[in-house]
Amino acid sequence: MKIDKNQMHYIAVTCIIVKDGKYLVAKRADWEKAFPSRWTVPGGKLEVLDYALREKDTAHHWYNVFEDCAKRESEEEVGLQIKNIGYVTSMVYIRPDGIPCTIVSLYAEPVGESISLCHALTEYAWVDLEEAKSIDLIDGIYDELVLLEKKFRGEDIEGWKRE
Repeated sequence: MKIDKNQMHYIAVTCIIVKDGKYLVAKRADWEKAFPSRWTVPGGKLEVLDYALREKDTAHHWYNVFEDCAKRESEEEVGLQIKNIGYVTSMVYIRPDGIPCTIVSLYAEPVGESISLCHALTEYAWVDLEEAKSIDLIDGIYDELVLLEKKFRGEDIEGWKRE
C-alpha cells in the first residue's frame, strides 16, 4: 500500500484534568522541541497500539480510542488514572516538520491524588481560571479552560473562541 504524504496526519489527544474546580497543568522541560518551558495539560499522539492489540468492539471498529489515549497519556505523563471523560474541542496545527496534527481536547476527573511527573515535565500545579492567566500556557489552552468553565456552568457553547 502506497502512502500519500499529502494525506499524512498525526492525531493527538490532550486531557484537562479537573478536581475541585481546579485544573492540572504541567511545565514542559526546556529541552522539548515543541513549546519548551511552556505549561500544558497531559496529552500525546494516538498510537496504533492504543487499539490494535485489543478485540474490536464491532465486527470492524474500535470505540473509545481517544478516551483510551487520554487514559494512557495521563498515566504516563502525570501518574494519574482518569474517569468521567468528556469532549472539550478539537484543533489542527502544522508541526515544524510540515505535518498537520489534529488534536482532540478532552477533560476528565482524576482517580487518586498522587502526581508523578514523567521526565519531559518539570513542575505541576492545580490552578483555577484566574491563576491560569498568570502562567505561560501553550497558546489556546487558557481559552479551552474558559470553554470548559462555561460548559460546567451549563452555558450554551458553540466551540472554542478566543476570549
